[in-house]
Amino acid sequence: MARRTKRSKRKSWLTVLVTAGPTREYIDPVRYISNDSSGRMGFALATAARDMDCDITLVSGPVALETPEGVARVDVVSAQQMHREVMKRARKADLIIMAAAVADWRPRRMAKEKMKKATTAPKIALVKTPHILEEVGKKKRPHQILVGFALETKKLEERAREKLKKRGMDWVVANTADAIGAKASRAVLVGRGGKRLRMPKLPKEDLAYVILSHVLS
Repeated sequence: MARRTKRSKRKSWLTVLVTAGPTREYIDPVRYISNDSSGRMGFALATAARDMDCDITLVSGPVALETPEGVARVDVVSAQQMHREVMKRARKADLIIMAAAVADWRPRRMAKEKMKKATTAPKIALVKTPHILEEVGKKKRPHQILVGFALETKKLEERAREKLKKRGMDWVVANTADAIGAKASRAVLVGRGGKRLRMPKLPKEDLAYVILSHVLS
């Protein structure tokens, strides 16, 4: 079940929705499909937006990070839960930043009991999880700004631009696999109309300010 923390009362000029962290797609009560996302980039973006006097809601998968002061946090576990919480809030947001590393697949059924070790590996049927970014992009309103992330192992900018167009985004933050779980990262910010900014390796807290300053300029 999603857990919510209260938002502080203050004057805001933009409503911002940020997603962060991984999702967990459970195979049985103790095993799951997931990834190494720490959530640090999404939390850094939420903090930076708060410092710019925005009204922030952070929808986060399971991470070991404290909620930034003044940020309303909604905790989720699965991709389906994240989809539900994001779609409830997306329409009212001015800026939507999809930094979460959402699992692409989940088991068709979760085993009720722990699966015991056997001579042969169990066959696990997988089904696709909701493509949250794609759905948000299709429903995006004219005034909204949509920012996504593209983690690629090759053809970084080329694939980021493909996603930019296909998913209806305004900006894509493209980075490589070494960004996963790291405290610092380098990235390329690509936008519509051929816009491009190559950012040096920076602590994610600093990288967040650079990204937002360009997105909101």
